[in-house]
Amino acid sequence: MAKRDYYDILGAPKGASAEDLKKAYRVKAKELHPDRNSDNPNAEAQFKELNEAYEVMKDADKKAAYDRYGHAAFEGGMGASAGQRGGYAGGNGDFASAFSDVFEDLFGNFTGGRGGGGRSRAQRGSDLRYNLRVSMEEAFAGVQKTINVPTSVTCDICHGTGAEGGAEPVTCPTCSGMGKVRAQQGFFTVERTCPTCNGAGQMVKNPCKNCAGHGRVEKDRSLSVNIPAGVETGTRIRLAGEGEAGMRGGPSGDLYIFIEMKEHAIFQRDGVHLFCRVPVSLATAALGGEIEVPTIDGGKSRVKVPAGAQTGKQMRLRSKGMPALRGGGSGDMVIELAVETPVNLTSRQKEILREFDTLSTDNNPEGSSFFSKVKGFWDGMKS
Repeated sequence: MAKRDYYDILGAPKGASAEDLKKAYRVKAKELHPDRNSDNPNAEAQFKELNEAYEVMKDADKKAAYDRYGHAAFEGGMGASAGQRGGYAGGNGDFASAFSDVFEDLFGNFTGGRGGGGRSRAQRGSDLRYNLRVSMEEAFAGVQKTINVPTSVTCDICHGTGAEGGAEPVTCPTCSGMGKVRAQQGFFTVERTCPTCNGAGQMVKNPCKNCAGHGRVEKDRSLSVNIPAGVETGTRIRLAGEGEAGMRGGPSGDLYIFIEMKEHAIFQRDGVHLFCRVPVSLATAALGGEIEVPTIDGGKSRVKVPAGAQTGKQMRLRSKGMPALRGGGSGDMVIELAVETPVNLTSRQKEILREFDTLSTDNNPEGSSFFSKVKGFWDGMKS
């Protein structure tokens, strides 16, 4: 069976440059890889054919011979030296080196797509989270809090290098500073984190005894945090560079403070608005009057209760709520009345209430309306 043209296999035009051939090979390798074509029984054969073509075409001498003589250049010795024929090995192709050209493209997800990132010994420290509870009064006015954060800090002895006396680390002899090593498994070249330096690319010959070569130590740190007025549950405050120290001189992470506001005995909060349920006596609700209510700033406000006020009636105090976190004024305070039924009545009080009840047939509009509807409902059921 006649062999297919190598340019056709690679999907490249005749006379394509080495860079164009490499790009074409990458595209085809992704397309034809057996792991991505499990339902295609010919995938492995097509993949081998592709690598055979690229093994030849990536070599300038072999490509020149192929361009001149075609497949005959490698079948009868014509146009190629014995050394070239031996390197080609009858067309089966040791394509591990060819495949390694696109290893990062095909398996970048296995290595995190870092592509040599192991060369850097410095690693950024982790971000930290701290949950801070504040009272509603503190959230209203703003407050400065001192917190203790258990974290990793730069070692004072080695100054973060991880080496005794602050000496600089040396290049890892196993991976030559790459942080990765390659091993061939069948058709594939597999890349793994270097077991000697754990991907750092460098090693510490004499580790610092204080930090065991890590460049940082565990320590509780005291921080003063400014909590702005208007914070609420879920507010996040970022302190740049106050997280864990980086490994071996790397930059520190950040500290994120998450606010949780405690429940209040009097007020309930909804964004910038406050709600306060205030009990009023039966007499005050019926006759009207004034009541005194507290405000979140510690002050007092007098509120007029209209005559005939019912439970659930709301009145609004403008700008007596919580301040907006980033400016823009304050919310309102909403007063909700709760008409209170008297208890533990004396004989005289009961007598007065009974007398009032006999005289108040026209003083309960809501009740009259309700029972009128009930009567209509019953009459409708009978008919």
